[in-house]
Amino acid sequence: RFTAAPLPLDFYHDWLGVADDEARHFLMLSNRLADLDAAYGDLAAHDGLWQAADATKHDLLARLAIAPLVLEARGLDVTPTMIERLQAVGDAETAAALNIIMTDEITHVSVGKRWFDYVCGLDRLDPVSTWHNLVKRYFHGDLKPPFNIAARNAARFSAAFYGPLAVRDDLVASPSRRHDA
Repeated sequence: RFTAAPLPLDFYHDWLGVADDEARHFLMLSNRLADLDAAYGDLAAHDGLWQAADATKHDLLARLAIAPLVLEARGLDVTPTMIERLQAVGDAETAAALNIIMTDEITHVSVGKRWFDYVCGLDRLDPVSTWHNLVKRYFHGDLKPPFNIAARNAARFSAAFYGPLAVRDDLVASPSRRHDA
């Protein structure tokens, strides 16, 4: 779909694994919403993932730069605080589901980084500068600290990528934003 160049079988295997995880995440959250007498779609939500998918539908490298390495990486940053807030109000069940999702998202960012680097290598492109260019072109938000550096590092996604594009250079994650992988 994205490239005439053949990709290794591992590429497809990795992304099928991510798709399986995402389906499992949806079911966990959908079931939890049902427990709370709610359903998916009852509440307003942004459509950033859909917009990113549409904007990058023509370019594998752009898709890899934005979906896993901006959007899913942002999930690594915000999920620990969501878990803490849920625990603080006594919702241990939803917090546990988000903890599972958080662990899986580290893998998703890692998969995205692996294949982003691979495709850059095929085209003899520098991964960092290529990522910067693609983010500036296709992502219309800000890369906002604090970043969950521990989780991002666990995904092999270093600050050399996102640090220079951060809206300020405060890259130190608060203890509540750190995640031991």
